[in-house]
Amino acid sequence: MTQSRVPFYLIVASLVVAGLATAWARHVEMELPFWPGEQRPVWLVEARVDLQATGDEVLVSLDLPDSPPGFRLHTEHATSPGYGFSIIEEGGDRRGEWSKRDASGPQTLYYKAQLIASPSGGELEPEPVPESTSGEKNIPQPRPMYWEEPQDTAANQLVSRALETSSTPESLTRELIKRLNNPTGDQNASLLIEEVGSRSLLLERLLNQADIPARQVMGLFLEDARRRQTLTPMVEAYNGEEWVLFNPQTGEQGVPENLVLWHRGGASLLDVTGGRNSGVSFSMIRQTVPAEELAAAQFSDSVFALLGVQQLPIEEQSMFKMLFLLPLGALVVVFMRIIVGLKTSGTFMPVLISLAFLQTSLLPGLISFVAVVSLGLMLRSYLSHLNLLLVARIATLVVLVIFLISVLSLLGYQLGFSTGMTITFFPMIIIAWTIERMSILWEEEGAHEVVIQGGGSLLVAVMAYLLMQLPLANHLSFNFPELNLVILALIMLMGQYTGYKLSELRRFRAMALEQEAAAESDKS
Repeated sequence: MTQSRVPFYLIVASLVVAGLATAWARHVEMELPFWPGEQRPVWLVEARVDLQATGDEVLVSLDLPDSPPGFRLHTEHATSPGYGFSIIEEGGDRRGEWSKRDASGPQTLYYKAQLIASPSGGELEPEPVPESTSGEKNIPQPRPMYWEEPQDTAANQLVSRALETSSTPESLTRELIKRLNNPTGDQNASLLIEEVGSRSLLLERLLNQADIPARQVMGLFLEDARRRQTLTPMVEAYNGEEWVLFNPQTGEQGVPENLVLWHRGGASLLDVTGGRNSGVSFSMIRQTVPAEELAAAQFSDSVFALLGVQQLPIEEQSMFKMLFLLPLGALVVVFMRIIVGLKTSGTFMPVLISLAFLQTSLLPGLISFVAVVSLGLMLRSYLSHLNLLLVARIATLVVLVIFLISVLSLLGYQLGFSTGMTITFFPMIIIAWTIERMSILWEEEGAHEVVIQGGGSLLVAVMAYLLMQLPLANHLSFNFPELNLVILALIMLMGQYTGYKLSELRRFRAMALEQEAAAESDKS
């Protein structure tokens, strides 16, 4: 009675799903790229505060961004010699405060922040309305507006006409922006602009008068290598669920990709005590950093980061980087032996040799390996005349292999070859055992079989090396070690293969041709 293979295929499928799902979750959670060498844009923004100190105590408070829509704050610091600096968070508002006991004359303070663009891109939504301690949303309320005549009448008429051609807070805001941007066609809009001056402030007041909560915000448009930039005033209107951003100059709705909302409601942008003629300007530059370094720095507290080898010291990381490549080499060996039918000296000796090639590089590694094995076979042929027992013979070979590798390394160093010392990466015990097996094979099967198995081992080792030295293989195996579960599933599937090997097809080709010829003669 044949055993059902359903449990086996379920195990294989589970390994594949677990490996791929975990890798995808790590990619999404830590923003680790699947492709090596990927770069992420980072904006370095510098806020410069200039003021004229009056000789008294100086206290400067600047509103700082926390998590502006479409961006994430990576690092921040202040560079202002002689000043104390601290970041104060109160009521969801972050402010940087500089303080000094006494100062006089021109003063310049700097705040620098690295902002990472959201990988999703596209149009981004502003932050939702925060919840209160009881779990209920703090629904914003419109502020009461007070006008003097004739501005009060003009504001009422302007809002009433805009309400007639709108149905939602968004459409009302767009209608008001159209009328404010075309004041020549509307005397009320022209009168209010002349009185208030700022279109963003006027739009905010008109929306609050229409019972729509609105607030002024300040945004910074990011352009590479720009200096002395100022914030652009904008307006956010509440639509019943979230704040929606509007540009009073263009009527554009939503947050553009290159806009950082620096100041959103709350207190003023800049407060200065002990100084006058204060102002703030911004400079920015676009940089690129490796995505792997960025992910490691940002998500060090993630579950995937805690379970990853990136938390280990560099020396241990290097060791694991080599170990995670072993399953890939094992996959090559299984494919070449089971599917292709290639003979090798030892089952997984080619994998260890390919790891040594990663340290020595291919050509010096091949030359060193062939030289050590050839000299070892010559010494082994002499040891066979001494009639030593197996254990003593293998131990003797290990000692002789160490001497051979030492002599070849020193000889290469003296001749000026920089790769001379890397021969020590070869697994000495494995080489000694390989020499012993090849020697026995030589005695029993002849030199032809030794060449076939030795050449097969080198061929498999070279193929495994070529695969393991690929940047993509190194990147995926180290950053997504769970993908080795997929390799394990492939090895198990190949372990169930019982058909003809590819090398056997050529051997049976003549027999197949004879059978076809006999079948055709029978038909005729």
